[in-house]
Amino acid sequence: MVRTMAKESTEVKTKKAPKAKVSKDGIFAVIATGGKQYKVSEGQVLKIEKILGDHKEGDSLTFDQVLLVEGADTQIGTPTVSGAKVTAKLEKIGRAPKVTVIKYKQKSRYFKKNGHRQPYFEVKIESIK
Repeated sequence: MVRTMAKESTEVKTKKAPKAKVSKDGIFAVIATGGKQYKVSEGQVLKIEKILGDHKEGDSLTFDQVLLVEGADTQIGTPTVSGAKVTAKLEKIGRAPKVTVIKYKQKSRYFKKNGHRQPYFEVKIESIK
């Protein structure tokens, strides 16, 4: 007698970060800001960590920590490419959805509940130089 077990498939769908679409001329750059690295191309809109300082919507931001520029010729930084800049326009200042953090220990009457909303900047990449 042969038994077959049907294996239940459990699919977990996760959100992936949007990939950078390479512009028509094939130029893209890798920039570092907010402790993260982003692959950017002209015309792309992305969310980055909030930058310290007095900024408002419509401001122009310049990222000078460019790690790589890919185009007609590839420039790799050691650690950054000298003279390379990426300019962007600040389109939106917002806060991410609330994340609830709960700390609980049973039998000891210990319960803490906190909420957190991470601030972000939504920027549109204007040029890579």
